[in-house]
Amino acid sequence: MRDHVVVVSGPGRVELVEQDAAELTDGTFRVETLFSGVSAGTELSYVKGTNPYLNVTWNADLGLFQPGAASTPYPVTRLGYMQVGRVVESRTPAVAVGTVGAMTYGHRTGWVADPVAERFVPLPEDLDPLLGVYVAHMGPICANGVLHAAADLHGADVRSLGDGVRGRRVAVVGSGVVALLTALFAKRHGAASVVVLDPTPQRRAVAEALGLETLDPEADDPAVVLKTRWAHGPGDRGADVVFQCRGQAWALQLALRLLRPQGTVVDLAFYQAGADEVRFGEEFHHNGLSLRCAQIGRVPRGLAPTWDRERLSAETIDLLRAYGDVIRKHLVSAVVPFEQAPALLTDLAERRRQELQVVLTV
Repeated sequence: MRDHVVVVSGPGRVELVEQDAAELTDGTFRVETLFSGVSAGTELSYVKGTNPYLNVTWNADLGLFQPGAASTPYPVTRLGYMQVGRVVESRTPAVAVGTVGAMTYGHRTGWVADPVAERFVPLPEDLDPLLGVYVAHMGPICANGVLHAAADLHGADVRSLGDGVRGRRVAVVGSGVVALLTALFAKRHGAASVVVLDPTPQRRAVAEALGLETLDPEADDPAVVLKTRWAHGPGDRGADVVFQCRGQAWALQLALRLLRPQGTVVDLAFYQAGADEVRFGEEFHHNGLSLRCAQIGRVPRGLAPTWDRERLSAETIDLLRAYGDVIRKHLVSAVVPFEQAPALLTDLAERRRQELQVVLTV
């Protein structure tokens, strides 16, 4: 048996490679891929050569990037984390043949998995399996951002994702997949207002089709607009929390300007070029603001026992049940045959093609 695997062999070089499929052993199961979602930010950083893992060593014990051999050198053979597969063989009673589930094994046509070592999230029958690409990892990324907002208010005593957004004014900078799912989580969990800010008209149109309010940050100063609208008291205006989801310095600078005094930016962005233009001597300093990085590698301190990845996936399924039809119609911009993946990824990296969410189908 042979599998086809998407491999990045070097900057700008993406190939479809045929490999022998792994042998099924006791305790494992085999899936055939149905859908594989493209995460443009992370994946294109390997295609473009901008991911730090390609150039330096990540010291996990110290939590530092250090000079040395690349932690993930070329060729990159495991690209992507948004897979849906059907179980076709199983030698474990934990996973039944025929089950459709979400996983994170990269763009490939098949995979042999150990359920003790890898996550397999069965998808409910009432959920469009294509939307399952969000369940294992991408949806939990966004849910974890909302969880960080809750922890900012309640510490370890978070009972619901709504604890950080319910009744509050929320701004979301960016309108890519992470931003839009995060905005829908905030809306779903009772935010008083949710406003998405992005300079791209087509992206704002998608946000509006999802039922979200938008502002163009290149029109009237959005900080003035929202701080005029969102009044809490004398000298206290602006967003209660801002979710920053675009990996550019201007976006973080804008996020800081939108906040009320002592507000918090929850940052979900990946700044591949750094953020040299952020001005910490202005609003950040004078308004006593906070900046929290919500990275999927960890939930807020003290919440790991109650808010594990499984719970975040369950929250994602709940979100998809509520908004699945509009997400499928407006957020998923292209469904592409698997064999076209190399051309697709290189076109996206070179900006010859613009897509919001691409799903590869096998």
